[in-house]
Amino acid sequence: MPIIDVRDLSKTFSVKRKEAGLRGSLKSIIRPEFRRVEAVKGITFSLEPGELLAFIGPNGAGKSTTIKMLTGILYPSSGQAQVLGLTPWRDRRQLAYRIGSVFGQKPQLWYHLPPIDTFNLFAKIYELDDRGFRQRMAFLIESFEIGDWVHTPVRKLSLGQRMRCEIAASLLHRPHVIFLDEPTIGLDVVAKQQIRDTIKTLHEQEGVTIFLTSHDAGDIESLCKRVIIVNHGAILYDDRLSALKRRYLTRKEIDVRFAEALTDGFQLDEVEVLKVGAYGVKLQFDTRDTPVDVVIQRLMADRAVVDINIADPPLEEIIARIYQEPQSS
Repeated sequence: MPIIDVRDLSKTFSVKRKEAGLRGSLKSIIRPEFRRVEAVKGITFSLEPGELLAFIGPNGAGKSTTIKMLTGILYPSSGQAQVLGLTPWRDRRQLAYRIGSVFGQKPQLWYHLPPIDTFNLFAKIYELDDRGFRQRMAFLIESFEIGDWVHTPVRKLSLGQRMRCEIAASLLHRPHVIFLDEPTIGLDVVAKQQIRDTIKTLHEQEGVTIFLTSHDAGDIESLCKRVIIVNHGAILYDDRLSALKRRYLTRKEIDVRFAEALTDGFQLDEVEVLKVGAYGVKLQFDTRDTPVDVVIQRLMADRAVVDINIADPPLEEIIARIYQEPQSS
């Protein structure tokens, strides 16, 4: 049975029209006009227990609106959704005890108090028994390696330290599903990897279902096996991350270093030369037109090769292509 089941879910907002100039401003106050914005357009998908899903799209695609409906913050305009067998907007209080959520730009920790105080407050809100709470808190503090600053006021913590405490706080009541909305936004490379590693460990140990939104391809590749891509409120793609790569990774880049200097330039049929150095070249080609093994054979036949490296374009580039060409999805 799916842990999240969404059927034809839609959300439309009425947004006040803004007009330029003093006369337009007065008109918008006295006789406001509204336009309808369809933020989510009849999306359908389901999520099995223990899945790690990346729910991604550009700004304004409908990601946060979808999460707010699935957590019960917003009522949909039409459609149905079940999370853990509950209808989020009708059973919000009951659902809150069984899910966790982290919004990267909306902290839940008290700014002037140490994280430990927020943890204690959450224990009361979620009605946790004292012994179980102490054991759970000790486990999370160790797992997220936050023991050195759990007694430090949040305002004195770095962004990476604060986000690790935010995620730990959302896991205190042992949720079955956790919604992570941009959990690594603004973090440095080391802090991002620490949070990814901890989330992955928690998933392996407890089987928590993870619903992640992120603009960082590193989050998606490190954590998620399945990806749903949305744009303009509609689903463009829903499949495993590995299938996404197979479908869209048609371009390859090759860096080659030769044994002898290139004194007469470099050319190769059906291959684009991106860069030529004294001893090496960087090439690009489309695997639909020219297979990888054919390119390598031509390179080896042309000159003595010392080193060769084949790379895929970054995941961000693949996803951007899908945003730009929704009709091909």
